[in-house]
Amino acid sequence: MNISGLLHININCRNFERSQQFYEMLGFKVIMPVPAEGSGDAAAAVGMQHYRLKGALMKHPSRIVIDLLEWEEPYAAGLPYESMAHPGIARVAFTTDALDDDIAILAQAGVEFLSDGPAQVAGPRNSKVRFICFKDPDGTVLELVEMR
Repeated sequence: MNISGLLHININCRNFERSQQFYEMLGFKVIMPVPAEGSGDAAAAVGMQHYRLKGALMKHPSRIVIDLLEWEEPYAAGLPYESMAHPGIARVAFTTDALDDDIAILAQAGVEFLSDGPAQVAGPRNSKVRFICFKDPDGTVLELVEMR
């Protein structure tokens, strides 16, 4: 294998505009719209014959890129995983240097947290790691981690 990095994380949503605003609050900015329709090789590469969607690649100043997509055709109703123990990718964790400030910003925006406050665990080399999990507008679990 010759993997050299992580290009992007795909996050599906039910309302692109609402989710775009949420991820902009987290500091992401649109760098490129995703073509609204796909067929041929592009659709086959993701296991489809044809698709329609709204979406964009969004980049954070930390250089993290997400591929935010609202699928119109095929449309899939439903929610993200019911449990953190479900197989597959369970959450996306972002690092922060100001966890308490970020929690306050998210709380003021009405974001749903999975706990009443951050947890603290021992990290490598006697460091302290604090973290909290929260949900995006569709219920996708995200995490903020502060390492000191």
